[in-house]
Amino acid sequence: MDAEQEQKQQQSVSEQKAIEAGEMGRTLEITPVTVTPTANGDHQMEKHATDVEGSNPVKRRHATSNLEAATHLFKGSVGAGLFAMGDCFKNGGLAGATILLPIIAVMCVHCERMLIRGSVLAVERTPGATFFDYPETVEKCFEYGPRPLRRMSRIMKLIVEMFLCVTQFGFCAIYFVFITENLYQVLQQNGVDISMSMVMLITLLPAMIPSLMTNLKYISPVSAFANVALLFGLIATLSIAFSDGPMPPVGDRHLFTSGSQLSLFFGTALFSYEGIALILPLRNSMRKPENFSSRFGVLNSTMFFTTALFIFTGFVSYVRWGEDVAGSITLNLVVEDVLSQVVKVVAALGVFLGYPIQFFVMMKILWPPLKRSNSCAQKYPISMQVVLRFVMVMMTFGVALVVPQLNLFISLIGALCSTCLAFVIPVLIDFVVRAQVPKGLGHWSYAKNLLILAVALLGIVTGTYQSIVEIIRQFK
Repeated sequence: MDAEQEQKQQQSVSEQKAIEAGEMGRTLEITPVTVTPTANGDHQMEKHATDVEGSNPVKRRHATSNLEAATHLFKGSVGAGLFAMGDCFKNGGLAGATILLPIIAVMCVHCERMLIRGSVLAVERTPGATFFDYPETVEKCFEYGPRPLRRMSRIMKLIVEMFLCVTQFGFCAIYFVFITENLYQVLQQNGVDISMSMVMLITLLPAMIPSLMTNLKYISPVSAFANVALLFGLIATLSIAFSDGPMPPVGDRHLFTSGSQLSLFFGTALFSYEGIALILPLRNSMRKPENFSSRFGVLNSTMFFTTALFIFTGFVSYVRWGEDVAGSITLNLVVEDVLSQVVKVVAALGVFLGYPIQFFVMMKILWPPLKRSNSCAQKYPISMQVVLRFVMVMMTFGVALVVPQLNLFISLIGALCSTCLAFVIPVLIDFVVRAQVPKGLGHWSYAKNLLILAVALLGIVTGTYQSIVEIIRQFK
């Protein structure tokens, strides 16, 4: 009986981890959950889970369909990076970016499949487990891997959590910059002559208040409106681009660019495609998880549509505005036009409403280890969490204040963090997992993984270096 009770307890813990992992992406709308505060300030989320393959389903109240999963994946993969596609095409060239974006998309999908395979094997080898999120998958794969690598399991988990945290921190800082630049143009046009730093300071308080809330159910409803606002901003911006006179000839734009610009293109593209943290929790939330990664399943179809939207947006934006295209295409709209001002405000509002959601994800990474290691946090959990949230909001505000260009910030985060999460870590998982199976790593798989690592490392080094150089140049 004791063994049976222990197994049930392990399964309950695993299900709770699966539920909490659903918030570790760019959007928290992976699956509806019920969040209730407990006496110690934590949050208990009610949802049932299934096993990874869906063969032994456990009854769930909110299992998602294929269409719902595709919608959530699309919303989680499309954010501020979509508005930066014009700058992405400026750095990649019309032909270069059109060719390279699908290649990057295929690499992302392939690496996401490797991550799924590693998670499936890790769950199969862990008694009572039903689901592992990204950091736990990495930890378990190394823990069950070759003996010399097992001692690295905790370190690898911490590395992934660090990259996820830095990425979310970057998203939050980029949101501040996006909001400020759009509102600044509108205020200047309407006779409000204040500095951009002051505009950013004005947005701090509205962003601070919802970010201090420790209960998800109070901030998640704004996510739906934020997505509608962003979609309206994109459609209206492209409509204005088409209606604002004849489009310039395609021959006036660069078809290909130099190496330094391609480095910036790579970072922006990876930032825009960064949705790998969503893959495992979203797949686990489906009624039929096997449909997620099938040939015409959720992952392939959503990435195809997302890539087509990126190419269309970037191509049109670069052809229309050329070398003057901004880090957000909304900044290229003629500010004297009333409709353009409305678009800028609505797009800024959409991004603003997404800030607390993105901030919540970062806190889900930072708060648990801090609470475990700090006696004061255990004694006063709510007060200490509010203090931590206040400090982190101020830090994102401070970084946004000193970074002069939105497009360079996006490229830096994409090159440094998104590349590691999307390419490097999944390849390492594949190496470790294949070392455990009889066939091992064949010549083709070995060469393919090395090629992905080479591309990733080249993008990390060149993209990070070029972004930092350009940021320093802006200061000078």
